[in-house]
Amino acid sequence: MTESLLCLLTKQRIKTINPMKKIIVIHGPNLDLLGQREPAIYGKVTLKEINEGLKKIAQERKVSLTIKQSNHEGEIVDLIGKSKSKFDALLINPAAYTHTSVAIRDAIAASGILTVEVHLSNIYSREEFRHKSLISPVVKGTILGFGPNSYYLGLEALIDLIQIQ
Repeated sequence: MTESLLCLLTKQRIKTINPMKKIIVIHGPNLDLLGQREPAIYGKVTLKEINEGLKKIAQERKVSLTIKQSNHEGEIVDLIGKSKSKFDALLINPAAYTHTSVAIRDAIAASGILTVEVHLSNIYSREEFRHKSLISPVVKGTILGFGPNSYYLGLEALIDLIQIQ
Protein backbone atom coordinates (compact mmCIF):
# COMPACT_ATOMS: atom_id res chain seq x y z
CA MET A 1 0.00 0.00 0.00
CA THR A 2 1.18 3.46 -0.73
CA GLU A 3 1.63 5.86 2.14
CA SER A 4 -1.16 8.15 0.94
CA LEU A 5 -3.64 5.26 0.68
CA LEU A 6 -2.70 4.08 4.18
CA CYS A 7 -3.15 7.61 5.49
CA LEU A 8 -6.56 7.88 3.79
CA LEU A 9 -7.71 4.54 5.21
CA THR A 10 -6.55 5.53 8.70
CA LYS A 11 -8.42 8.82 8.49
CA GLN A 12 -11.57 7.00 7.31
CA ARG A 13 -11.27 4.50 10.17
CA ILE A 14 -10.97 7.33 12.70
CA LYS A 15 -14.10 8.96 11.26
CA THR A 16 -15.95 5.66 11.50
CA ILE A 17 -14.83 5.04 15.07
CA ASN A 18 -15.35 8.59 16.31
CA PRO A 19 -18.20 10.27 14.44
CA MET A 20 -19.33 13.58 15.90
CA LYS A 21 -21.63 12.87 18.82
CA LYS A 22 -25.14 14.28 18.62
CA ILE A 23 -27.16 15.61 21.54
CA ILE A 24 -30.74 16.84 21.54
CA VAL A 25 -31.88 19.44 24.06
CA ILE A 26 -35.59 19.58 24.82
CA HIS A 27 -37.01 22.54 26.74
CA GLY A 28 -40.48 21.94 28.16
CA PRO A 29 -43.51 24.18 28.62
CA ASN A 30 -43.24 27.89 29.38
CA LEU A 31 -39.47 27.93 29.09
CA ASP A 32 -39.92 30.15 26.04
CA LEU A 33 -41.02 32.79 28.59
CA LEU A 34 -37.72 32.81 30.48
CA GLY A 35 -36.51 36.31 31.24
CA GLN A 36 -40.09 37.52 31.70
CA ARG A 37 -41.74 34.79 33.77
CA GLU A 38 -41.21 34.88 37.54
CA PRO A 39 -37.65 36.26 37.46
CA ALA A 40 -37.33 35.81 41.24
CA ILE A 41 -37.50 32.04 40.64
CA TYR A 42 -36.13 31.56 37.14
CA GLY A 43 -33.85 34.58 36.77
CA LYS A 44 -33.64 37.13 33.99
CA VAL A 45 -31.75 35.02 31.48
CA THR A 46 -33.73 34.24 28.34
CA LEU A 47 -34.01 30.87 26.64
CA LYS A 48 -32.12 32.33 23.70
CA GLU A 49 -29.21 33.18 26.02
CA ILE A 50 -29.23 29.69 27.53
CA ASN A 51 -29.23 28.18 24.05
CA GLU A 52 -26.29 30.38 23.03
CA GLY A 53 -24.34 29.11 26.06
CA LEU A 54 -25.20 25.52 25.18
CA LYS A 55 -24.10 26.01 21.58
CA LYS A 56 -20.80 27.50 22.74
CA ILE A 57 -20.07 24.48 24.93
CA ALA A 58 -21.06 22.10 22.12
CA GLN A 59 -18.76 23.87 19.70
CA GLU A 60 -15.87 23.84 22.17
CA ARG A 61 -16.41 20.17 22.97
CA LYS A 62 -17.00 19.25 19.31
CA VAL A 63 -20.48 17.78 19.56
CA SER A 64 -23.53 18.46 17.42
CA LEU A 65 -26.46 20.05 19.23
CA THR A 66 -30.12 20.17 18.22
CA ILE A 67 -32.35 22.36 20.40
CA LYS A 68 -36.15 22.15 20.61
CA GLN A 69 -38.76 23.80 22.83
CA SER A 70 -42.37 22.76 23.12
CA ASN A 71 -45.34 23.57 25.29
CA HIS A 72 -47.06 20.37 24.13
CA GLU A 73 -46.61 17.04 25.89
CA GLY A 74 -47.33 14.93 22.80
CA GLU A 75 -44.75 16.81 20.75
CA ILE A 76 -42.13 16.23 23.45
CA VAL A 77 -43.02 12.52 23.54
CA ASP A 78 -42.65 12.35 19.75
CA LEU A 79 -39.25 14.08 19.88
CA ILE A 80 -38.00 11.65 22.51
CA GLY A 81 -39.34 8.65 20.59
CA LYS A 82 -37.45 9.66 17.46
CA SER A 83 -34.30 10.64 19.34
CA LYS A 84 -32.71 7.24 19.94
CA SER A 85 -32.14 6.62 16.23
CA LYS A 86 -30.76 10.11 15.60
CA PHE A 87 -28.96 11.20 18.77
CA ASP A 88 -26.47 9.85 21.30
CA ALA A 89 -27.97 11.66 24.28
CA LEU A 90 -30.81 13.84 25.54
CA LEU A 91 -30.66 16.88 27.81
CA ILE A 92 -34.16 17.68 29.00
CA ASN A 93 -35.87 20.25 31.17
CA PRO A 94 -39.39 18.84 31.29
CA ALA A 95 -40.48 21.88 33.33
CA ALA A 96 -44.01 21.44 34.74
CA TYR A 97 -44.28 18.03 33.04
CA THR A 98 -41.63 16.81 35.50
CA HIS A 99 -44.33 16.30 38.08
CA THR A 100 -47.21 15.13 35.89
CA SER A 101 -46.12 13.37 32.72
CA VAL A 102 -46.08 9.60 32.79
CA ALA A 103 -45.97 9.84 28.98
CA ILE A 104 -42.64 11.71 28.93
CA ARG A 105 -41.25 9.40 31.61
CA ASP A 106 -42.29 6.33 29.61
CA ALA A 107 -40.90 7.77 26.35
CA ILE A 108 -37.48 8.26 27.95
CA ALA A 109 -37.55 4.77 29.47
CA ALA A 110 -38.71 3.16 26.21
CA SER A 111 -36.15 4.97 24.06
CA GLY A 112 -33.22 3.96 26.23
CA ILE A 113 -31.44 7.16 25.23
CA LEU A 114 -28.83 8.44 27.68
CA THR A 115 -30.60 11.32 29.44
CA VAL A 116 -29.83 14.05 31.94
CA GLU A 117 -32.68 16.04 33.48
CA VAL A 118 -32.10 19.68 34.38
CA HIS A 119 -34.03 22.37 36.22
CA LEU A 120 -33.23 26.03 36.72
CA SER A 121 -34.69 26.08 40.22
CA ASN A 122 -34.36 23.64 43.08
CA ILE A 123 -37.67 21.80 42.84
CA TYR A 124 -37.26 20.50 46.40
CA SER A 125 -37.20 24.00 47.87
CA ARG A 126 -40.43 25.00 46.15
CA GLU A 127 -44.08 24.03 46.51
CA GLU A 128 -44.78 20.54 47.81
CA PHE A 129 -46.32 19.36 44.51
CA ARG A 130 -43.01 20.06 42.77
CA HIS A 131 -41.01 17.77 45.06
CA LYS A 132 -41.79 14.64 43.03
CA SER A 133 -40.11 14.09 39.68
CA LEU A 134 -41.60 11.36 37.54
CA ILE A 135 -38.60 11.76 35.23
CA SER A 136 -35.67 11.32 37.65
CA PRO A 137 -36.04 7.53 38.06
CA VAL A 138 -35.45 6.94 34.32
CA VAL A 139 -32.52 9.31 33.68
CA LYS A 140 -28.79 9.00 34.33
CA GLY A 141 -28.78 12.07 36.56
CA THR A 142 -30.51 15.29 37.52
CA ILE A 143 -28.96 18.73 37.95
CA LEU A 144 -31.07 21.45 39.52
CA GLY A 145 -31.03 24.73 41.34
CA PHE A 146 -28.12 26.41 39.58
CA GLY A 147 -30.07 28.58 37.15
CA PRO A 148 -28.69 28.45 33.60
CA ASN A 149 -25.63 26.64 34.93
CA SER A 150 -27.85 23.59 35.48
CA TYR A 151 -28.07 23.32 31.69
CA TYR A 152 -24.35 23.86 31.17
CA LEU A 153 -23.37 21.34 33.85
CA GLY A 154 -25.86 18.86 32.40
CA LEU A 155 -24.47 19.24 28.91
CA GLU A 156 -20.88 18.85 30.12
CA ALA A 157 -21.87 15.70 32.00
CA LEU A 158 -23.60 14.22 28.94
CA ILE A 159 -20.62 14.95 26.72
CA ASP A 160 -18.29 13.26 29.21
CA LEU A 161 -20.60 10.25 29.42
CA ILE A 162 -20.99 9.73 25.66
CA GLN A 163 -17.29 10.16 25.04
CA ILE A 164 -16.43 7.27 27.37
CA GLN A 165 -19.07 4.93 25.88
